[in-house]
Amino acid sequence: MSGQGQDFLEQNPALPDTAPRDLFLRFAPPAAIPFIQLARLDRPIGWWLLLLPCWWSAALAGLAAGREPHWGHVLLFLIGAIVMRGAGSTWNDIIDRKIDAQVERTRMRPLPSGRVSVKAAKIFLAAELLTGALVLFSFNWFAIATGIASLAIVAIYPFMKRFTFWPQAVLGLAFAWGGLMGWACAYGALAWPAVLIYAAAIFWTIGYDTIYAMQDQRDDAIVGVRSTARLFASHVRTGVGVFYILAVISAAAAIFLVKGGLFAFIGLSAFAAHLAWQVSAIRVGDPPLALMLFRSNRDAGLILFAGLTIAGMMA
Repeated sequence: MSGQGQDFLEQNPALPDTAPRDLFLRFAPPAAIPFIQLARLDRPIGWWLLLLPCWWSAALAGLAAGREPHWGHVLLFLIGAIVMRGAGSTWNDIIDRKIDAQVERTRMRPLPSGRVSVKAAKIFLAAELLTGALVLFSFNWFAIATGIASLAIVAIYPFMKRFTFWPQAVLGLAFAWGGLMGWACAYGALAWPAVLIYAAAIFWTIGYDTIYAMQDQRDDAIVGVRSTARLFASHVRTGVGVFYILAVISAAAAIFLVKGGLFAFIGLSAFAAHLAWQVSAIRVGDPPLALMLFRSNRDAGLILFAGLTIAGMMA
């Protein structure tokens, strides 16, 4: 390897959970790479998991009206999820930069490694929030107010791991917010099916983020970071299983209330089977496996969305 190539790798290291063959890192100019990493564009699973409750809710709202989801809303949710996932990650990294410097998996992130200054990160965050606001203001006023209300939860989340073993629950409240947004955008109001699909997404998030936190159990114990993975310890499989069961029950209740029909319940059954496979595969002390299982939740969420969408098309 040439000296120039070696310098590039040292200045822009691939982070441990970067998606394989990531297109952003392959084609972006070197100066942009730290900001791509700051926004987690090299780790698309984050925005997928933020997006999927939005899509579930949009599909559920369409199903309640006997039709497919509003595809314009589906596209706007995609854009908004990518941008706001980046904003949330940037905010989290600004707050957590000192802790991240002490954890093996996170010490080479742009802020703790010094590749991005705090001032530059704040400017970048402002640009992300502005873009997200443009997407949000494309919806009705009730949906706009609902979206703005989520910012309080997003703001406090980075601090929770310092005070409670349940930061995953706070993350669930934030990441699952799309379960309310899809319905709010369709109807300009909320109803029990939206509340139930939001609850399903909260329980799902607690489960998969507990699996994610299993990667850092050793380092978290050293630096004093709390998580449900540490709380459940050797009983983590049971803990995740309980929350996955609650997610399936809540989603089933939401589908029942909108008279979802056969295809919706087939999608839910396949979603439940995927979650059951994850629980059966959990193994303490295997970070690569934990990351693989965590990432597999994109497919789990898409399965449920597909079932709800097909049910709406067939209505």
